Amino acid sequence: MERAGERRYDGRMSIELSPALREDLSRKGVDIDRTISVIGLLENGAAGSGAPGGAAPRIPGAADARIIDRTSELQLTLVEREARRAFSEFDLPKSLIPEAHGGCVRFGEPELSRIGTLLFPRVAYGVLNGGSATSYIDRKKNRELDAAAFEALKEEFDAAAALSKNAPKGVTPAFVGEDGGMGPSFLQLKMRSLLLRAIDYRKLSGDAASPLLPFFQMTSGGTDAPLREAYRNYACDPLLAPLIEEAGIDPTEPLGAVQPLLAALTHSEEGMPRRVFSKAWGKTDEGLALPGGHGENFRVLAPVYRELKARGIRWAYLGNVDNSGYTVDPVSVALVALKGASAAFEAAWKTPVDVKGGIFAERADGRLSVAEIGQSVDKAAVAAAEAEGKPILFNCATGLFDLDVLVPRLDRIADELPIRVSDQDKEAGRYAQAEQNTWDIVGLLENPLVFAVAKEKRFIAAKMLLETLLTSPCGIKADRAEGIGAGLRDAAARLRSGFASLLRGEYRL
Repeated sequence: MERAGERRYDGRMSIELSPALREDLSRKGVDIDRTISVIGLLENGAAGSGAPGGAAPRIPGAADARIIDRTSELQLTLVEREARRAFSEFDLPKSLIPEAHGGCVRFGEPELSRIGTLLFPRVAYGVLNGGSATSYIDRKKNRELDAAAFEALKEEFDAAAALSKNAPKGVTPAFVGEDGGMGPSFLQLKMRSLLLRAIDYRKLSGDAASPLLPFFQMTSGGTDAPLREAYRNYACDPLLAPLIEEAGIDPTEPLGAVQPLLAALTHSEEGMPRRVFSKAWGKTDEGLALPGGHGENFRVLAPVYRELKARGIRWAYLGNVDNSGYTVDPVSVALVALKGASAAFEAAWKTPVDVKGGIFAERADGRLSVAEIGQSVDKAAVAAAEAEGKPILFNCATGLFDLDVLVPRLDRIADELPIRVSDQDKEAGRYAQAEQNTWDIVGLLENPLVFAVAKEKRFIAAKMLLETLLTSPCGIKADRAEGIGAGLRDAAARLRSGFASLLRGEYRL
């Protein structure tokens, strides 16, 4: 195992790797330069380990002025001159500006929806695809979520898991029907929703030709080729093909980039500074290739963000492939545009199924950020807050970014985002994994909007296959519900009802 050298330059460390280790890492798809950069950032204090501990962060509640309630219809009040300035900037019809009262104008949700729809030519929609559905269908991890629910849905689990094995998560079924039949994939639903939104714009504006709502994605080395193959089939899919022709756009030909892998680092027991782990499975000069976290999208997709901006795109959506509630929301687009926000993020009040992800919390400097449970905030602190009855905003992993703000900072964001390092003890050995979380960017932006949304409308997430089944039409049959806690049963019923509404409304199925 090679040790880091003493020489430093440009805030980075100079690290020598043996030719055999360098060849091994290159063969496994590791971005060696970025790995060395990450080690340098960690050593120079430009990023932290993100280990939980210390004082529990302050958790904002429903009354916090920085949280905009989107669980019911809202109204937006603006100074008339500011509204007219925004309408001029974005070429919106002045007829949509309500009559002023006391120098202010008030927009209801129907008006905001029309405004946001008319802005679709300036909006892009992006998906973080993640890897294959390995952890997603892992029986042990799913059983840990709720053993009784797992047993109640074991038959459906086995059927869905068989179809999902070795496949990119995005092309696995997004739900299981009441009769046990498999539904469309997560990506089929997302593409269908995007096409339907494009058709909404065509009908409202009368514009039949302008390009709009470009689809972009980040893939991995293991998922890029299978996704391309799936998209070729989607282009002829009866759920999408007629809509592609009517909308005049084709999301099956996305912009995108492949996220390279990072090398595993040495375990903390080996001391600091971290070095490249080189004894995988006890072999000399054998490394490990690991994902570097979705936060790397700001580096990997930087050329895509720049191209979108050059095309005249002003706002870019970004979200996870496994959230069926993540779709283009015209009201959110209108709010970000009219308020001149740098970005907007969605959060939902935490339920018993929200165990893997982050919560909104206040940093020491007073800014809101997303704290990953188990990484940045201790699980016990979250459980204690819940036990006290405190409402907790769970991150929906959905962001809407102003590219005029984001693009000029792309070169710096890769180094500004915290690097979370977690020690691992697995078959390959004792090593550490370094990751960046996309949603740490919340704390880097000035005054972003945070929307408290209805979970059953905007956050039907599926980190585990069991979550997909709990919210699917198949659900938990009454005669198999014994032993399942009331909290989980109630949350699942609410999400199942919400997902059914999404299928009828957003996806028009």
